[in-house]
Amino acid sequence: MKDLVNHLLAQKNPEEMEKVLLRLLTSSEVAELSKRLKIFQMLEDGVPQRKIANILGVGIATVTRGSNALKAMKERITSEKNDDD
Repeated sequence: MKDLVNHLLAQKNPEEMEKVLLRLLTSSEVAELSKRLKIFQMLEDGVPQRKIANILGVGIATVTRGSNALKAMKERITSEKNDDD
């Protein structure tokens, strides 16, 4: 994962980063990542899970997995922040 992050950060601008991602990912992978990002954004905005599933045309389980991942990420960040204090 660090290699990927470093490779993306080494790009000069967002356009170059987009080109790299389009070379690395299939069109279906790009679509899935875009949906996952939309799920995260909508959850952050307080949109109910069932509404997200209906709007994006995904299963409720997909949204729930996104919700769980978002919660875990927030907990990890909070834990790391508390460890630094």
